[in-house]
Amino acid sequence: MMIQLAVKRGLDILFAFLALLVLSGVLLVISVAIKVDSKGPVFFKQERLGKNGTVFQIYKFRTMVEDAESKGRGIFQNENDDRITKTGKLLRVTSLDELPQLFNILRGEMSFIGPRPPLTYYPYTIDGYSGEQKIRFQFLPGITGYAQIMGRNSLNWEEKIHYDIDYVENYSLGLDLKIFILTIYKIVQREHVHHPENSDTQLNQVNKKA
Repeated sequence: MMIQLAVKRGLDILFAFLALLVLSGVLLVISVAIKVDSKGPVFFKQERLGKNGTVFQIYKFRTMVEDAESKGRGIFQNENDDRITKTGKLLRVTSLDELPQLFNILRGEMSFIGPRPPLTYYPYTIDGYSGEQKIRFQFLPGITGYAQIMGRNSLNWEEKIHYDIDYVENYSLGLDLKIFILTIYKIVQREHVHHPENSDTQLNQVNKKA
């Protein structure tokens, strides 16, 4: 597996660099659209848990109003959330809001494919994950992953973690290729972009714990 992981990292660096070159014009247009559409920064930065539970800042294009996490439903959102900007809706549907994570890949904090990096405090702090669940942190987090092609936002956290563990324990470059192809397909089909019922269920669970 070590050889495959070395190849994976090399491909990450190569394709992230090429993507930034090819998409530089797209990145500029999106940046201008965000600034024109609403007040606030172009990029959204947030602390996430990465490989081995280390904390890093993930980069995304901002798709919501400024300081959205302190308003309304906080970290929870659904398709009709009025905090999402007009430009943000388009970016989310096409997953273009994830493009700045190419910089995270070049910095060695992320990969194209791997378990999505959770918040530092939700669904758990790093110490709140069980020994088995922490297996998901053995790999660099990804822009997309196994859980994303198996249901994305229609899955609860326990289901997502299950798929993350399955990915790590059964890793191969072939699996990465499968995930990449199916990710493109699901973006085109706009599958599981939002799942309000799941968000509401998770919000209720957090409120009960609070």
